[in-house]
Amino acid sequence: MEVPMLDESEFEVANRLYSEGIKNTSPGLTREARYQPLLDYYKEVTGMEETEPNAIMHHRIAQYGPPCENCGKPYRTSKASFCAACGHKRESK
Repeated sequence: MEVPMLDESEFEVANRLYSEGIKNTSPGLTREARYQPLLDYYKEVTGMEETEPNAIMHHRIAQYGPPCENCGKPYRTSKASFCAACGHKRESK
C-alpha cells in the first residue's frame, strides 16, 4: 500500500493542526471532531482519507531515507544500511 507523504511545508501545517487538536479540550467533543481539521487537510493535500491523526504525523518525507535502489521504497532512516522492504544492502557512500 502506498502512503502519501508530506513535504516540510505540508507537514508544518499538519503539525500545527495536530497541536490544535491536542489543545482542544472542549467538553463533549469526540476525538474525531478534535482532529477533523487535520484529517480534512491531509485528504485535501494527498487525496487519501486517513482516520488516525497519529498516523499522519508519521507521513513526513524528511523522517525517512532516500528511495531504495532496488525496490524504490524509502529506507527507514537516512543512515539505514539495508532496505526493510526488500532486504537490498545499501551501497555505502
